[in-house]
Amino acid sequence: MRHIVSAACGLWLCLPLPVAAQSTTGVLVELYTSQGCSSCPPADEFLSELAQAEGVIALALHVDYWDYIGWEDAFADPAFTERQKMYARAAGNRMIYTPQMIVGGVDRVEGNTPDAVVRFIGKHMAHSGGVELTVTRNGAQVEIRAKSARPLAKGAIVELVRYLPEAKIEIERGENAGRSITYHNIVTSWEQVGDWQGTAPLDMTADAPGDQPVVVIVQEPGPARVLAAARLD
Repeated sequence: MRHIVSAACGLWLCLPLPVAAQSTTGVLVELYTSQGCSSCPPADEFLSELAQAEGVIALALHVDYWDYIGWEDAFADPAFTERQKMYARAAGNRMIYTPQMIVGGVDRVEGNTPDAVVRFIGKHMAHSGGVELTVTRNGAQVEIRAKSARPLAKGAIVELVRYLPEAKIEIERGENAGRSITYHNIVTSWEQVGDWQGTAPLDMTADAPGDQPVVVIVQEPGPARVLAAARLD
């Protein structure tokens, strides 16, 4: 899988990427996964590669609906399961799956299909959401500034995500019993911190205590298209 990401990165470097001095922007990739899912480790490994790719903000959201089969995922949160369900409802789907990757808030890939994910990432890099986003740390807070090239017809929500860069887990029971898996960019919290009409520029402050990295996302309601995402390490 690594050669897929490496080849894609060669293409991405040819495309202009909006970079702010304080934060780094990129295409948002969400992986819905579970420590209790035997099909998930290859997708977890692929996410670890995406986490190192320039121009990508890769996040792992651990869901809780595999916990009943013998192993409780230490990172699972019902809120992440609900977010995945919201994506399914927005797409008119009745089922949710692991692993699943959602690129840019709109393109869904079930199972571990790196080439499809890479194609979607390239598509979103080539067609930005038209929103310029920067995030700056100020002590235990972050300052969020955004402006849109055109008024946003649907407005947008502003979300703040914290994540753990890496953790190794020894799984003792369930479908992955006996495996030692290293997870990357593990989401620990995901909260909506504001609404933005998208007419006047956005200038706001949000609490972000602690030393975990911060991701700020500007997304159409739904959840739908991600207009911009920025990471602050």
